[in-house]
Order: sequence, then structure tokens, then C-alpha cells
Amino acid sequence: MNKTNKSFDLNMHTARLLLDEPFFASLSRRVNKTSSTALPTAGVRVNPKTAQFEMIYNPEFFEKLDDAARKDVLKHEFYHLVFEHVTGRKPDAINPLTWNFATDLAINSHLENLPEGCLKPGLVGTQFEEFPSGLSADAYLALLQKQEKEKKEEKKENENGEKGEEGEESGGVSEQFDSHEGWGATDSVTEEIAKERLKDFIKKAAEEANKSSNGWGSVPRDCRRDIIARLKTNIDWRNVLRYFIKTSTRANKRSTVKRLNKRYRYIHPGKKVQRRANIAISIDQSGSVSDEMLQAFFGELNKLAKLATFTVVPFDTRVDDSLVYEWKQGQNHKTERVMYGGTCFDAPTEYVNKNGFDGHIVLTDLMAPKPKASKCQRMWMTTKHYAERPYFKTNERILAIDV
Repeated sequence: MNKTNKSFDLNMHTARLLLDEPFFASLSRRVNKTSSTALPTAGVRVNPKTAQFEMIYNPEFFEKLDDAARKDVLKHEFYHLVFEHVTGRKPDAINPLTWNFATDLAINSHLENLPEGCLKPGLVGTQFEEFPSGLSADAYLALLQKQEKEKKEEKKENENGEKGEEGEESGGVSEQFDSHEGWGATDSVTEEIAKERLKDFIKKAAEEANKSSNGWGSVPRDCRRDIIARLKTNIDWRNVLRYFIKTSTRANKRSTVKRLNKRYRYIHPGKKVQRRANIAISIDQSGSVSDEMLQAFFGELNKLAKLATFTVVPFDTRVDDSLVYEWKQGQNHKTERVMYGGTCFDAPTEYVNKNGFDGHIVLTDLMAPKPKASKCQRMWMTTKHYAERPYFKTNERILAIDV
């Protein structure tokens, strides 16, 4: 059982410490705080049993700090939540310690009163001395990876192969300041619950911050923009793809001798079913769709292209076969308008029905009469404004995005 120190209770101090930080104060009220000497300093995580966010802190460590340092340590931990370091997965094939360094550097750029020993960009005598302040965790990760690569190359060139002095690998910093244990270690269901809960926490904190002139406290302007952007509705294209794959009645099938035919073993080859949805994306290019809306549509499609290949069908009152093209996985496309007429949803629906697609997403302002029935699953994507004011009623799913 972990020993605890009852002489310092952080819960008794947070309201006072965050009196001039309404945004962080709102977050703090929604995070459980537990004292434990098992950690040398502090750390935040998702409780795997309750899916609640909690901060574990060492009371002996906090008791030795002055108020300014205590406040910055609190903000450091809350920034980990805000930037989704706790609920997000670290980049693939990355040294966990390198990612930990990158997240701490991104946060500590905004904090001036942290205790001695914390990782900071520009800190003299460390490997971060040449790093600029104010970058994202991904940007610091790239700098750290470049640094590691240069060290490996330098080591290869060293004919003697002598080892550096102790601490040389990390420029005098052996580990990150706080605990990052448990990040991304929960099961997928718990993680999804935690993500939704966190989004709600941040939304409420932002709403409270916007009620007063200094509600955001010390949160820098660029961080505010990032926080607000995270609150906007984004399309989870993985879920959309799963939806189409699950509900489509067709699939890509091919013969294979590796799988036995259950009815005629060793006589006829089996069928190996590859569940890969054949998706059509129809883009409304009528005059009522603004350039800003088109730009937002193409921005979402660039995200989808990271996951799958799909067919783009530009339309107004008709579909021109010569303008239809395949957007291959991994490609990026710039926003383009190739048609300028009115709007008729029957045109893309007929094209998709004729060509046997598994799924159909229509990007539009919804400002036209209800179309004929679709033979495959059909979704609509529009802005929040038009989603709340559709020209026709439909039971089909509508994806709303912000412009």
C-alpha cells in the first residue's frame, strides 16, 4: 500500500492557486486528485476502472514548492489533458521517452515558474538549448528525432567507439519531470468514454472562460485557437468507413485455394471475402455552394484519403463522366470547382446506382428537392448551418462540419 502524507492536501489549495485562471480552475474541478508517495512528483491518467481522469501527486514534493511553482505544475498536468496526450496514442514506432520529452517541451514553453529540472526549450546546458519555444509536440518530436539521428551518425564516425560521459545522451536531463505512466494503456471502450468526457470538460471550461474578459487567464492566444479548434465537430472517417463496410451487402470476393470450400472440400476453391467498401463521394458544385464550403469539403476528403481510395463525382444538375475521378489513398487534392449550374440530387444518385457502389456520401448545402432512393447506403455532409435548415427531410445520416 502506498504511503501518503496528510500534511499537504492539494485539494485544499487548488481553488486559491487557480483563482486567476478560470479555464484551468474549471478543468481542475472535474479531475480527481489523489496523494501518493509512489510518484516522485505528479502525473495525470485515465483510471482504467472508472474512465475518470485523475491526478496523482506527491504531497511531499508539493509541500516544498512555492505557490507560483505549484500553480505551474497544476497547469502542466492540465495541459497534458487539453492536448490529448493522455487519451491519444503516441505516434507509431516512436521511442516512448522521446515522445514524453516532446509533449513536455510543448507544454513547458508556456510556463515560467516550473521547478528546477523540468524540460524546457532553450534551456542552457541541455540538449534542448537550440530548440525554439512555442512549438507543438509533433514539431519537437521531429527535432528530437533529427538530434538522435545526428548522434547515431556521429557515433558511427567515431573510430574509437568511445562512450560519452554519463548524461551526454540527454544533455544533462535523464527523464521527464512528471509521470506519463498509463497513457494509452486503457482498453478501447474506456478510452472512447474518456475522450468524450474530456471533450465535454474542455467545452465547459472554454464556455466559462469566455464569460469574462480574463477568463482564459495565462493561456496563450495560439493555445486558445487550438483548444477551440479541437472542440469543433470533426468527421471520424474510420467510423464512417466501418459503417459502410458493415452495412453494405456487397463485398470484393476472389477465389482462393488457401481457404477450403465448406460445402465441397478440396473440390472447389473457397471464396476469400475482402471487406472493402467501394465509396462514391458526390460533390455539389452548384452556385449556392460557396468557395469556403468547398474548401471545407476538400479538407475533409484529404483526411479520408489517408485511410481509403474513393471515387469523386462532381455534379450540379448533371454528372459529367469526364470529370469523375479516383482519389487514391495517400493523395492530396486542392480545392477545385469544375461546374457552376443548379442542383439536382437525382443526377449523382443515378450515377452511383448505375455503377454499383457500396456507399455514397453527398457533400452539399442540401438546397434542392429530395432525391430518388439510393440502392446503397447514402449519407449527406454539410455545414452545421444547413444541417439545421435542410430543404427536405430525410432519415439518412447527416454529417455536420464547421466552416
